[in-house]
Amino acid sequence: MDSSTQSGRTVRGRLERQVLRLLAATNRLRLPGPSVLPVAGAVVGVYSGLAAGLFANLIALVSGVALGFPRVLNAFLPESGTREALARAFSEARWHFEYLIVGVPLGMGALVLARLIVPGGPRDEVKRRLQVLGLLVLGALSLYYPLVAVAAVNSVVGHMRGGELGFMHVQPWLVPLLPMVGGLVVGHVLRNRPETHGHGVPEVVKAVEREGWLSGRDGVLKLVASAITIGTGGSAGREGPIVFGGAAFGSAVGRTLGFTRRELAILLASGAGAGIAASFNAPIAGAIFAMEIILREFQLRVFSPIILASVTATMVGRGVMGNAAMIRRVSYSMVSGWEIVFYAVLGLVTGLLAYVFIRLLHGVEDFFHGKKPGRVSAFLGRQPLPLRAALGGLLVGCLALVHPVVWGTGHESINEAALRALPLVMLASGFALKLVATALTLGSGGSGGTFFPMTVMGALAGGAFGEVLHAAMPGITAPSGAYAMVGMGGAVAALTRGPLTGLMMVYELSGNYAIILPLMVTCTLASALCHTLVERKAGVEPHTLRRAPVRALVVWMEPVGPELRASALRERLLTAPVAALPVRDAGGRLVGVVTASTLGERWRQVGDESTVAALADQAPAVSVDTTVGEALAAMDIQLVDALPVRGEGQVGVVTRVGLERFLRREQRKLQVEPPVSATEIPR
Repeated sequence: MDSSTQSGRTVRGRLERQVLRLLAATNRLRLPGPSVLPVAGAVVGVYSGLAAGLFANLIALVSGVALGFPRVLNAFLPESGTREALARAFSEARWHFEYLIVGVPLGMGALVLARLIVPGGPRDEVKRRLQVLGLLVLGALSLYYPLVAVAAVNSVVGHMRGGELGFMHVQPWLVPLLPMVGGLVVGHVLRNRPETHGHGVPEVVKAVEREGWLSGRDGVLKLVASAITIGTGGSAGREGPIVFGGAAFGSAVGRTLGFTRRELAILLASGAGAGIAASFNAPIAGAIFAMEIILREFQLRVFSPIILASVTATMVGRGVMGNAAMIRRVSYSMVSGWEIVFYAVLGLVTGLLAYVFIRLLHGVEDFFHGKKPGRVSAFLGRQPLPLRAALGGLLVGCLALVHPVVWGTGHESINEAALRALPLVMLASGFALKLVATALTLGSGGSGGTFFPMTVMGALAGGAFGEVLHAAMPGITAPSGAYAMVGMGGAVAALTRGPLTGLMMVYELSGNYAIILPLMVTCTLASALCHTLVERKAGVEPHTLRRAPVRALVVWMEPVGPELRASALRERLLTAPVAALPVRDAGGRLVGVVTASTLGERWRQVGDESTVAALADQAPAVSVDTTVGEALAAMDIQLVDALPVRGEGQVGVVTRVGLERFLRREQRKLQVEPPVSATEIPR
């Protein structure tokens, strides 16, 4: 045997030893949920950005077909010059090939690492999560570049005749008919899917508070239905559907990866915030929206997945939809200190406007569902959804003949109000007609969001307020464009009861730090006023029931000791009145709970010979005087769905399901619907 052969064997032996060491290291690899959650949040953000881009292009496609498809076809004739424009659009598109350089190694590396991990025990969960994340990254790359190409085509064809500008060239007799046809189609699409009805944001909040998951199929269906509604002229926003779609995808990813209920809620919020970030090109506002409106908490552990989701969604959205700001930048500066008083009054005006809109929206919904007195409401309630939605679309089309802001999202009217391009009459009539048209579109059965129409109404109302004020006191007030921008933030803050969301959204859209002080005053007062009016109408403070003690909700039972075997523990859980048992240590002290939801997964990891000590969740015991709200907060902090309870010589548990069932039952007794959303009030 020559020296070269011997040298080759030596090299192969060293390589084999290195591979064995690598395998040994990967076999010791453990990836608990908290360490995977930020990565999953980033992936959810990528898909939310893709969904926002796809949704925007789908709206443009529907709008192009509705407003004049032959003109779009004529654009591709040789003499039209479209080919040159397309070539220029493709060369200027934001392809971001660096995504390939980063994404492909990450996705392939995750798949290769998953292949190297030897199956068995907790390693099975690691393998599955790595495989899912790797495939999701590669799948996002395969969708991104075709979507950029579609956006480039739309930038040429859709820019010529589309949206609100194309509406101005439609024959007047077609204007009422197009929303009517759109309502008819949407009614047929959604008639057998009642879970897809609504405005998007309320359903996401409800999922976070109750079920913890949404259907991905419903998310796609809602995007399609909303694109039809908006593209045919219905007065609705695109943020609600994309919030619902992003949250539904986050839910699907979380369930696939086997996350806990708490981690699922964080991923839902990440997807919702990513949808806002991509739609408005406002990553900070998207992250704050997720924490303030959807999750309703500002905890350090939720920051990383939500912020990463907003960042990746914004990056993808900019690549697909462009980097231009949605609202044209308007220079702003405070003229005098008196303006703070005027902005405070504007906060009260926008708060009242948001409350009127909410009441009108629910009133129209009740009217079309036959819940109002009178023969007309009863007649409409007996009609199928397609006919109700078509009638609502017809009425909206008639309003669009009076004012163009009614058509679609009304996006251009914000810029016109900010630039003082609309007279006082158009501003005042615009916000009133937009309010009625949005209530008709959504209340009759159309699909879309309330968030963006409220920004349009706020901008028009603020512009009208500013015009009157500036005409009366020109020396101490800024032009009306400043009041239009601040009014937009106040309206959003009032509708969502989230002052930080309204403040940061307008700040990011305006790009002017000087507008912060007026925004702080207006958003705070608008949110507080609308909240007060809503709670007064409800007749009960939503958090009152959460202050009730858990004493009457405790299920008393004998605790299990740390030495109990898994098989015996399973039998105890099967015969227990609830799917949870209190756990004591060797000294008899309550130290945690064991639940049926976590038993199966941990049993597979540690084997049949495991004991309660390896299967239980550590959780501090609470007293019978602990309030419902405090118990739910403790469960959130400990990431558990039950808590042990100490009584007078007794031991028991309270479960999340039991506490939430109590809240819903008592709210029904008071004839108050659960506060499922910051954008809905009891009817």
